[in-house]
Amino acid sequence: MEIIHKIGRRKTAVARVYLSEGTGNITINSRDLNDYFPTATLQYKIKQAFTLTDTVDNYDVKVNVFGGGSTGQAEAIRLALARVMCEIDAENRLTLKPEGLLTRDPRMVERKKFGQKKARKKFQFSKR
Repeated sequence: MEIIHKIGRRKTAVARVYLSEGTGNITINSRDLNDYFPTATLQYKIKQAFTLTDTVDNYDVKVNVFGGGSTGQAEAIRLALARVMCEIDAENRLTLKPEGLLTRDPRMVERKKFGQKKARKKFQFSKR
């Protein structure tokens, strides 16, 4: 099996995932998964595509991720891994699609407008 490459995005985070057959090592920006994401919820989000398709320790994953915060990066990696699992086997799509793992979340930060304090907050109005 050759190396499969996919991209996942969330907010301003972009994750490039390279998957190959192996023993379940997940490396993110040349660091181990447990070092890069110390919280259990973010580790669960990344491994979610593997647990749903019952391929937990079958593949080695190398990830380059930049931009955004930790949650955005974790969800970008999750989207990329779900796309990889669909390319490996089309049957995986039937299990990942209902869980929402193949949907690109379009929510982004709204831009700040001129003449306002933030995106929607206005400067204090004084009548007199």
